[in-house]
Amino acid sequence: MDYEGALYSNLLSRQRELPFGEKLQNHSLNNRLNSEFQKYFHMTNQVPIMRNLETSRYWINENLLIIDIDGKKINVAEVVLEIILEYSKTKQNAFDLFVKNCEELQKIKEQDSEKIKNFILELLAPKSDARLFEIVSYSILKYHYIDQKIYWGFSIESINQENLKLFKTGRTNANDGGIDFVMKPLGRFFQVTETLDFKKYFLDIDKIQKYPITFVIKSNQPINVLKKQIEQNAEKIYPVRSILNKYLECIEEIINIPILTDFFIKAIEKDLINDILNEIVNQSKLEFNYNFE
Repeated sequence: MDYEGALYSNLLSRQRELPFGEKLQNHSLNNRLNSEFQKYFHMTNQVPIMRNLETSRYWINENLLIIDIDGKKINVAEVVLEIILEYSKTKQNAFDLFVKNCEELQKIKEQDSEKIKNFILELLAPKSDARLFEIVSYSILKYHYIDQKIYWGFSIESINQENLKLFKTGRTNANDGGIDFVMKPLGRFFQVTETLDFKKYFLDIDKIQKYPITFVIKSNQPINVLKKQIEQNAEKIYPVRSILNKYLECIEEIINIPILTDFFIKAIEKDLINDILNEIVNQSKLEFNYNFE
């Protein structure tokens, strides 16, 4: 009997029951998933999700789950599901251990600041988990700017003094198209990324109507090299220099791993290492839905 398809509401409810799924959007159930699949597997005209928008029914394309081994067709759906569940469990355990390690460091922070320093530096490595990198980047930048002041006012007679404050504006796994960090009162936008795909940068710039963005890039490459790579890749798609320049001018600043490391070392000199660690713990618990005492 032909399967009538899964209901959208049931699928959305189920994905939010899974580990890290509480805040997930519907991207895995709309055209974004198919578009991402085709970007990496453009050699096939198959897509993983088939849907009927009128009935809100969804199907997995089984053609992508059937492999041919010595002339025998095998459906690997159950194996794929087992792999996904095991991966999810492994990630859950890894984040569980991470948060607990952070809490242990909080307990010994007065006695072993060097251990805390090395722990945080490891999270800034190019191969570190992207979500943890975003959390650590935010924590370091927050305390890098926190003692910097600006003076502003609506008249010379009423000038205000205000410290720069950085706010994290969403979760790393929300994938909601939002901006990662916002600075008050300057109104600076920060976006964290680990890719050098210029399309990602220009998409971020477009969604805020070419408002300047500071990009925090998970890379050890020098800033001039990163800028050059972005520009060279972009030139292949945007041959008109005037259009390209409008996008490039919106890259307000690039912050790489060496710069973050330098900010972190300076924060240690200001005795802010424990504040950064506490921020990492708080943001991690929020991110991974932990509620440890």
